[in-house]
Amino acid sequence: MSHGQDDDKTMSMHKDTMDGMVMHMTFFWSKDVVMLINGWPNGKLGMYILALAFVLVITVVVEFLSVFPVVNQGSSPFVGGLIHASFYGLRMALVYLIMLCVMSYNVGVFVFVVAGHVIGCFLVKYRMISRAASKSRTDPV
Repeated sequence: MSHGQDDDKTMSMHKDTMDGMVMHMTFFWSKDVVMLINGWPNGKLGMYILALAFVLVITVVVEFLSVFPVVNQGSSPFVGGLIHASFYGLRMALVYLIMLCVMSYNVGVFVFVVAGHVIGCFLVKYRMISRAASKSRTDPV
């Protein structure tokens, strides 16, 4: 009976896939991770760093897409709605890709996703505050 319990414990930590790769079910820290595409980043340090940079950039882009685009007031409701829906669809696709990356359970990926959201939020808010401050300086009272 203990053999079955050991198997359950092992399965809770990782799962062997058909091609011999290990799919982790708990957080781990290693360059040996599979994200989005089977065999990528392939356990190579350079490719792992590239994957982390990719995740960071995509996460920053998601933050920018959360506040853009601003549709002109003169545009038709159909075109404005279509533009907003298109950007929303793109944003949701990227958010789901980020979610799948985080589901690799790699600590490095998780840290870079959170860092990307923080950097993106900072840049978006900095831009908004800068615009508001420059607008208040130019508006006569």
